[in-house]
Amino acid sequence: MTRSDDLMDPGIWPAKGRPARNAKIEAQVADLLERMSLEEKVGQVIQADLASVTPQEARDYHLGSILNGGNSAPAGNNRAAPADFLDLVDSFYRASVDATGGRIAIPILWGTDAVHGHNNIVGATIFPHNIGLGAARDPDLIRRIGEVTALEVRTTGMDWTFAPTLAVARDDRWGRTYESYGEHPDVIASYAAAMVVGLQGRPDTDDFLSDRRVLATAKHFVGDGGTENGADQGDCRASNEDMRDIHAAGYPPALEAGVQTVMASFNTWHGRKMHGCREMLNDVLVDRLGFDGFVVGDWNGHGQVEGCTATSAAAAFNAGLDMFMAPDSWKGLYETTLDDVRAGRISAARLDEAVARILRVKMRLGLFEAKPPRERALAGEFSLLGSDAHRVVARDAVRKSLVLLKNDGVLPIRPNSRILVCGDGADNIGMQCGGWTLSWQGTDNVNSDFPNGQSIFAAVTDAVANCGGSVELSPRGTWSQKPDTAIVVFGEYPYAEFQGDRDTVDFSSDGPLQLMKSLQADAIPVVAVFLSGRPLWVNPELNASNAFVAAFLPGSEGAGIADLLIGDMAGNARHDFSGKLSFSWPRHPRQSPLNVGDADYDPLFAYGYGLSITDSHVPVDHDESCALPVRGSYRLADLFIAGQARGGWQLLLAEGDGDELAINAPKVASASGHIRVEARDHKAQEDTRLATWYGPASLLISGPPTDFSREVNAQMSLILTCRVISPPAGPVMLTMRDGDGMEVQVDIAAQISSADDDWQTVAVPLSYFVSMHLNQKAVTQPFGLYAEDPWSVQIEGIRVGSWEGSENHD
Repeated sequence: MTRSDDLMDPGIWPAKGRPARNAKIEAQVADLLERMSLEEKVGQVIQADLASVTPQEARDYHLGSILNGGNSAPAGNNRAAPADFLDLVDSFYRASVDATGGRIAIPILWGTDAVHGHNNIVGATIFPHNIGLGAARDPDLIRRIGEVTALEVRTTGMDWTFAPTLAVARDDRWGRTYESYGEHPDVIASYAAAMVVGLQGRPDTDDFLSDRRVLATAKHFVGDGGTENGADQGDCRASNEDMRDIHAAGYPPALEAGVQTVMASFNTWHGRKMHGCREMLNDVLVDRLGFDGFVVGDWNGHGQVEGCTATSAAAAFNAGLDMFMAPDSWKGLYETTLDDVRAGRISAARLDEAVARILRVKMRLGLFEAKPPRERALAGEFSLLGSDAHRVVARDAVRKSLVLLKNDGVLPIRPNSRILVCGDGADNIGMQCGGWTLSWQGTDNVNSDFPNGQSIFAAVTDAVANCGGSVELSPRGTWSQKPDTAIVVFGEYPYAEFQGDRDTVDFSSDGPLQLMKSLQADAIPVVAVFLSGRPLWVNPELNASNAFVAAFLPGSEGAGIADLLIGDMAGNARHDFSGKLSFSWPRHPRQSPLNVGDADYDPLFAYGYGLSITDSHVPVDHDESCALPVRGSYRLADLFIAGQARGGWQLLLAEGDGDELAINAPKVASASGHIRVEARDHKAQEDTRLATWYGPASLLISGPPTDFSREVNAQMSLILTCRVISPPAGPVMLTMRDGDGMEVQVDIAAQISSADDDWQTVAVPLSYFVSMHLNQKAVTQPFGLYAEDPWSVQIEGIRVGSWEGSENHD
């Protein structure tokens, strides 16, 4: 670990004076601190998640803040009406300012992950994710997006967003790459202040933190984009200088713009958790850089600090964490923090310091004078959500974020031609939006969830209306009349955080490639629109297309894409491509990390590359010989999908405690025939497995010891998707085993006893297995099914993920 005296070297972190404080506010803070009880002070430093707290509890425990995490919503409904959110925010606020019984009324702060628009709210304007915005190279656009987001957040009574993310993603295998504006610190530095000003207003003006603005959060401090092998929450090995010049580049501009909160990062730096690194959180951020707001933790991140747990974290607090994000652990943490202060493990001075920082920000925001959320300006003005004016900004953002990688002259498409729109993303707004959209992972969203959005197919249809052309939608690429041009929309399915971590940057999906090849075989020009959260190796797809557009994750305004694809009747562009890559594009599927300035820098498309539609461009064939041997579409969170175990896991069967037998053929039976497993078709050839028990036996997924701590912390579940063919005659034990030989079982027979031919899902929280003393850091069998009596089940998928209220990080 770097030494603190190195960090204090003026050449590493030049000191900056703290901005002048308001004397009136300082007097109010001092007065409150003098009158507050210990219990009231401890409550202020704790933030609980909506799913784990009630308004009455927030009042009784004097909580300083509430958040609605990515999977938290009124009554657990991620598609709850905006009015339901407003009512809930209002009820928590009113509870917090109830001064009966001698309590001091301190209004609560409400935080939300409005990271690409007010993305947890149905009907909101969903902007492109940061990776696309980085390609726009337009700080003023970023400011306007911040302004729109602030207005829409205010309609639901909330006053704090956990944005902007200032990570400089240096390894595109990282599942949060799309949350980064680019691989080069200059882009992040140029955007940081713009987004903070858009959200909060300009400091030293009457508009700063006005009722049309919200608190911003610079996150995640610091080094989150520089972890080894792109592992989320992993170890950053950057030097002091690289930490300053690369990973912290966005923070000085954000602080200059008056950002009021900074979120600590999950990652370690040379093995030390940032949530417990006083040298960075206090000595650098506060003392050297002059930060004058408060530091908030990430989702139970304090529990990852050495010597801490989710419910006991004095070391993290003493390191400079001012507010714990303790979503489900808040009550236990409250009690132990009280004990820590009473016992001197946390000093009274340190507690007062943290509480003062939080109160100061609340006063700057005007919370003590504000009306209840339902009575505030903009509250309930839901016509602002996805309003025409806001969609204009989003449409402009989409146009500026697209990068043209290839065009042999097929673009622009004439609006009086026959157009086929195909691929999984053709009519899929959820896929356009990606993760952090209505839920943490952004999965299972359908077009009706976006009443103010537009799919790419719908946008192309509008673009050719009244021009004599026609548009046909066919996800699989079939047509009723041969088209003049086919637009193939494909890419990554939604994911967030570590669920999106990858081993390589190989796109890994043959379906779109075969679709494009079949279209070209019929002499139909192909325009590929690639939806992704990062650059990926797509050489085969580039070769199989006539034009290739890197659309990244453009959000809900599909019209911005049609604006660039569809020209006018004369064959001229209505709008030109202007986006430039903010991430280098890989030449090989294992080429990550890949960053401009590397000694061996050899990308397929360099940082800053991007064609104009008028550029003279002669496409070349790209090397496909470096393709990885297996190209199959699956998420790393999946243990079993498409008929196979994934991610290094192995599918096995065993009789009782006997030898395990690998399932590596379409039909496999155990030695005594107690269990038989065979491949079965469902949506594709042999994409499921039918398991039939005749006696005591197990179906297992096994592999090397794997740390499931992140998944447990995220309140994830072990999820089985299956169809019962013949119901069990006795117990069916869902099992999990660790490297120490500990096995935990739960009987799921009652949940899967139906044989009505319907697919069903069984989910068991990982926390259950841990509560039964499973070693979460060394799981060797994440899944097992054991039965002794006859039954039969067809298995479609086995995964670890969030399910019905399971929560997330921020």
